[in-house]
Amino acid sequence: MVRTGSVAGPTLAVVAREAGVSVPTASKVVNGREDVAPETRRRVTEALDRLGYVRKPRFDSAKSPGMVDLVVHSLESSWSGAVLHGVEEAAHDAGLEVVVSAGLTRTRGGRPERGWLDKLSTRGSAGVLFNLAELTQSQYAWLEQHRIPFVLIDPVLEPPPGVVSVGAANWQGGVTATEHLISLGHERIAVIAGYRRKMCSSARVAGYRSALAAAGIRHRPEYLRYGSFNEVGAHRRMLELLDLPEPPTAVFVCSDKMALGTYRALAERKLTVPDDMSVVGFDDLPEAHWATPALTTIRQPLSEMAATAMRLLVRLMAGERPEGTRTELSTRLVVRESTGKPPGSAQGVERP
Repeated sequence: MVRTGSVAGPTLAVVAREAGVSVPTASKVVNGREDVAPETRRRVTEALDRLGYVRKPRFDSAKSPGMVDLVVHSLESSWSGAVLHGVEEAAHDAGLEVVVSAGLTRTRGGRPERGWLDKLSTRGSAGVLFNLAELTQSQYAWLEQHRIPFVLIDPVLEPPPGVVSVGAANWQGGVTATEHLISLGHERIAVIAGYRRKMCSSARVAGYRSALAAAGIRHRPEYLRYGSFNEVGAHRRMLELLDLPEPPTAVFVCSDKMALGTYRALAERKLTVPDDMSVVGFDDLPEAHWATPALTTIRQPLSEMAATAMRLLVRLMAGERPEGTRTELSTRLVVRESTGKPPGSAQGVERP
């Protein structure tokens, strides 16, 4: 249970004693001050987490009603650019300013820093949007204690009950991608997924398996490969698939960025897309257009997801509650040049 710094929980003096520092030094860490040595900050932060100390709620949305925070996983990807575009557009319509932070920094021990939370409270933003964030239970409790409205955009893990989130119809996207390959005549269809525990990854794999089952195609366990959402992991998984006694003729890759890694693996083996291997991605990022050949992919409406999350946040800030806590936007297939009939198939087998 997360406790506040009150009679029912540890005081700042208790935290300071636990960390072996003075109360003023502990206070500096709690308030996000920069003039604290890294090692001292680490000790105090660990003591705060260990004891379950949370600052008394001081958040007041009236302090800065025209500002919200957007916490993104990274600022270096086209994914984040699409999210930022959607948030800014919806925020402009609502007359709000957006403060962008990149990532939830972590300590050397792997625990999330408290500094960004404390700065959030000090800044007095009216609400927060989290994109691809993996919040801890203590962070959820902190947001609740401080009565800060927040919405998750494409959460990594299943959020706690009552938390508002926006995502894409990932299961249906997995179904659609696989059905497209089946319609071209493919039966040896592999899938390269992202992190196994990530919500979107497991949903896309479930859609893939459902489409195979509906078509009467046996699922081959060796055709299911998990990695990470990057080119390097997908490159390795594609090489593993190519080394199978009976490699696939098509692969559904659970992100466009990963699909580029499969392209590289195929090129290294002197195989071409789509003559030797059909490839379907997921996202419809700019990389899908730039790839050679252009990538067939499942479009998820990232900017629309972000704009929807912003509008939901505005409602929460106004004291309203949406009808449901999970909003899913539709995905759709975008056919380009990376998919075709199986190799050696003159006409293929067209299926509805």
